[in-house]
Amino acid sequence: MTASTTRRTAAARSRFVALGALAVTGALLLTGCGDQTDGAGGGSGGSGGGSLKAKLPKEIRDAGVIKVGTDAAYKPMEYKEGADIVGLDPDIAEAMGKKLGVRFEFTNGTFDGLITSMQTGRFDMIMSSMTDTKDRQEGLDDKGKKAGKGVDFVDYLTAGSSILVKKGNPEKIENVGQMCGKKVATQRGTTSHEILKTQTEKCEKDGKKKVTIEAYDTDDEARVRLKTGGVVADVSDFPVAANAAKSGADFEVVGEQMESAPYGIAVKKDNTKLRDALKAALVATIKDKSYEKALQKWGVEDGAIDSVKINGGS
Repeated sequence: MTASTTRRTAAARSRFVALGALAVTGALLLTGCGDQTDGAGGGSGGSGGGSLKAKLPKEIRDAGVIKVGTDAAYKPMEYKEGADIVGLDPDIAEAMGKKLGVRFEFTNGTFDGLITSMQTGRFDMIMSSMTDTKDRQEGLDDKGKKAGKGVDFVDYLTAGSSILVKKGNPEKIENVGQMCGKKVATQRGTTSHEILKTQTEKCEKDGKKKVTIEAYDTDDEARVRLKTGGVVADVSDFPVAANAAKSGADFEVVGEQMESAPYGIAVKKDNTKLRDALKAALVATIKDKSYEKALQKWGVEDGAIDSVKINGGS
């Protein structure tokens, strides 16, 4: 999800090949279910870890668990399958857990509340297709004003925003410049949301009617609105848009991807030990190809990174 305090926004994510909506059966031991209030979630830790486990904060080593906040409504990145949270992000986390000798426990929540929940101690980290942006790093709101402490990101993927329309593209929408005076859906607090806000300002500056933005808590809600004809398009991250188009006969992706940017694992600014341990684990998964295998499983190889950066977003 792409950059608002910028999904994941600024989160923004151009690159993926056709996505496979692979059904994952059975309970993935690393994942959990629940909401932000129940903190439910299951997981299994690896017995390995070795020197990488020693890099983790002592409280996490002792607990054997890294608590992860996510918004599990972003297929194929993370979504609910029965009681489990599955998708690319949980699979990458599972590979990292084997390197660190701990389990990652995913808990579901609302995307635009994840950073606040982590800052108050509910989660150790966020892994939710969240775009690494300067605003998020510095804790700025969508007006550029200081709104929080900010976070650090361990970047693990790249992506851009795309336009999803009804099959056949009845409104002939190919880019956001054609959305002036039209109703468009998106997920609240994402980079896609920011793209639409910027386009609305441009429409008004050019003397045209503004874009009527319908922002929802989840992209699933935005797609329902599109399916019923309430809006002409849904702007979301490319992996999500492509998966929605591939998974049925209702939608198609049009135009070019916009504002390609890195997705990052978010941690608190003062949790540098966890941040650096996560970076080391991700580097190890790239070296042993388990990272590549996870991307291939979900059809997003073109989003692969070659090197792991801290706060590589702009």
